[in-house]
Amino acid sequence: MIVTRTATAARTGGVATLAAAAALVLAVGTARATPDPPRGEGTLYGNPAAAAAFWRYQGYDDDCVEMAVSDVVGELTGRQPSEQAIVKLAQSTPSTVHPGPIYTKPKKRKPGSGTSFDDEPALLAHYGIHAVSTDQASAAKAGVPTGLSALEQDLAKGRKVIVGVNSELIWREPVEDKAPDGRPEANHAVVVTGIDTTAGVVHLNDSGSEQGRDEQVPIDVFAQSWATSDDQMTVTG
Repeated sequence: MIVTRTATAARTGGVATLAAAAALVLAVGTARATPDPPRGEGTLYGNPAAAAAFWRYQGYDDDCVEMAVSDVVGELTGRQPSEQAIVKLAQSTPSTVHPGPIYTKPKKRKPGSGTSFDDEPALLAHYGIHAVSTDQASAAKAGVPTGLSALEQDLAKGRKVIVGVNSELIWREPVEDKAPDGRPEANHAVVVTGIDTTAGVVHLNDSGSEQGRDEQVPIDVFAQSWATSDDQMTVTG
C-alpha cells in the first residue's frame, strides 16, 4: 500500500523507509508528440468502468507497486496474476534500482522495505509488457512526457498508467510521510484508470483502500498528491 520516498531520485513502495538508492529510469521508447485535444469540454479519458474489474485489495502493507502491476497485467492480458504470484516474482527478480530483489516480504511484526516505483517496468516486462518510468526531472531525457495533459493522452490511446502519490492526501488523512522540509512524500502506487473533465475527477484503482475500486478523487487533490513524486508515472507502450 504505502511507499516512502527517501530522495528525489529514489522512489519506493512500502510503509518502511527504503535506503536511498540511485533511481534508474528506464528510458526506452520515443516521445509521444500528439497534439492535446481541447481541455474542459467534458471528455472522459480512459475506461474506468472496464478497469474496475481488475482492482484487488492488497494483503500486505507495502506491496502496492506489485498490486498495481498485477492490475495492469490483468487489464492488458485478461490474465491477472494473484497477489501471491506477483509478490513471489518481485522477491525473485533483481531490482534495477538497488542491490537485491525488487521486493522483500515483511517479517512478522516488522515492516518490509517496499518497492521502487522505477522497478515497475521490470515487473511488467516479465509478462511481455513494455513500459517506461518517467517524471518531471527525467521526461526530456527519456523522451516520455508526464503531467496531466500527457496522462490524458496516454489514457486516450489505451495505455495503462501507474503513478506515485501520497496516500494520505488521496485519502484526506493527516499527512505523516514528510520530507525534512515538511513537504508530503510519495508513499503509494495506484493505477489511473480515467480522467473525467466534466466531473472534475480522476478515477483510480487503489489497492490500499477497501473502497479503492474505481476510487474517484478531485483533479486538484490528485495533482497535489501526484506532485509529491515529481509526477512519476509508469506508462505502457
